[in-house]
Amino acid sequence: MLNFALNLEYLEAEFYLRAVTGEGLTSGDVHGTGRYGTVSGGHRVPFKSKVIERYAREIARDEREHVRFLRKALGSSAVARPRISLDAAFTAAATAAGVIKKGQKFDAFANDTNFLLAAFLFEDVGVTAYKGAAGLITNKTYLDAAAGILAVEAYHAGAVRSVLYAEAENDHALFGVVQKLSDARDSLDGKSDDDQGIEFGSDRHWKPSNPSNLTPTDSNGIAYGRTPGHVLNIVYLTPSTHATKGGFYPDGVNGAVTSTSFGN
Repeated sequence: MLNFALNLEYLEAEFYLRAVTGEGLTSGDVHGTGRYGTVSGGHRVPFKSKVIERYAREIARDEREHVRFLRKALGSSAVARPRISLDAAFTAAATAAGVIKKGQKFDAFANDTNFLLAAFLFEDVGVTAYKGAAGLITNKTYLDAAAGILAVEAYHAGAVRSVLYAEAENDHALFGVVQKLSDARDSLDGKSDDDQGIEFGSDRHWKPSNPSNLTPTDSNGIAYGRTPGHVLNIVYLTPSTHATKGGFYPDGVNGAVTSTSFGN
């Protein structure tokens, strides 16, 4: 399962590093077993908010270190970075969610808001991926490491959701955009309806005194998880139960877990 996690960390690291530096992972961090791939899209974001830029730089550093940690733990069995799309895939995701119209393009690196929306798309997936995979990791050392990474991903997700909520308070239309992205994820990962936006709606026990939803949980206040297959449904951008590639991974991911049928 560590190699499955490494595929996801490659995606997050490339996204954040390109957003803050204009460049991705170095050559020493991307080669390994399986098919090596290049990254299309991504450029430095012209941040207007110093706060958002600082958050982005911190997250980029963490994601790069996750890649390096997992590669070191896996040794010679570490998979190579697969081919990653940071241009066409974001446009496809935004179109499917109804954020943009067919024929338009969504540049996740164009400005602060687009960057935050793209980060939101990734961060909750990362948290639920580690939560869902916990029961599949039998090695105690690896389980402890995965729990540590899960905690960091949860911090990242909370930061992104909090900043987005603050931005939406000044531009209420953003609440709807975020909800569309959440609904789009929900439409891909099976029949359950557990993905959540950043504010409570009528189906989320909305409370006028506290409408924010910065920590998506179940009725017991517990974060939900996704199976590896459902995680792949989202990053492949397809509800198919037998997909092996697509979306952010045009050629699929590397390693033993490559199909949306895994765990479903």
